[in-house]
Amino acid sequence: MNIKAADVKALREKTGAGMMDCKKALVACNGDEAEAVKFLKEKGLAAVSKRADKETLEGRIFVKNEGSRTVMLELTCETDFVANNKEFIALGESICTEALAKGYTEVNENLEKMIEELQIKIRENMSVKRLVAIDVPTGSVLSSYVHSDAKTGVLVLISTDSASAAEDDTVKQFAYDCCLHIAAFMPAFIKEDDVDEKYIAEQKEIFMSQVADMDKPDNVKQGIVKGKLKKHLASICFMDQPFVKDDKVSVAKKLEQIAKETNAKLTLEKVVSFQLGQ
Repeated sequence: MNIKAADVKALREKTGAGMMDCKKALVACNGDEAEAVKFLKEKGLAAVSKRADKETLEGRIFVKNEGSRTVMLELTCETDFVANNKEFIALGESICTEALAKGYTEVNENLEKMIEELQIKIRENMSVKRLVAIDVPTGSVLSSYVHSDAKTGVLVLISTDSASAAEDDTVKQFAYDCCLHIAAFMPAFIKEDDVDEKYIAEQKEIFMSQVADMDKPDNVKQGIVKGKLKKHLASICFMDQPFVKDDKVSVAKKLEQIAKETNAKLTLEKVVSFQLGQ
């Protein structure tokens, strides 16, 4: 069958498939464009299906807000090349927009279907890995940060006891600096109360083994272990870490200082951090 170059070009523009694939599809479908589109889609889905077991260790973190709601998305793919593809970036932004418009708070089938078209076109496995949505109550401040490589994203929500404090630039800057801090140090926990008792017990055992051979009374050894544990917890808990913009005080102390400066009660309500692939 004689297939016109113009028809091949039109099908390519519509589907993004290669010229040869478009020509083969038109031949197979007797020149019917609609059937050729379907043919290419089925072929593309089959190709994507074969790659389903390929790990999606690359990708990007996206953050988008609208009104009082903010969403953060992790969209993954196989290669860094695709992660930096303009169409992949546009896809991530579209998924965020859809999640905001429909009020989605987690990954669902509708969002997963949105990646099919680009999967077929690029023939690379992709995944809508995770999505979180935060509604910002009146009198609260939400700040966000996505690192320049788009592989780390952080959301920080701070509540206040007054509308004026929520509009204060000092509070907003502190919330943003908290995002920077978390992105830089990726603390394992927010505060000491969040640390699992089993983890604490394991650390105590490690520190006890370190002091076991010391020629010191048991009560002194216990004191050393207690000090080591306190120092260790301070290093992995966000609120106890030296603040990124003022390492002479902890994050908790800095929060107290900002509260005093603004004459407001400030509370760290929520922290969400995404690291690509983790």
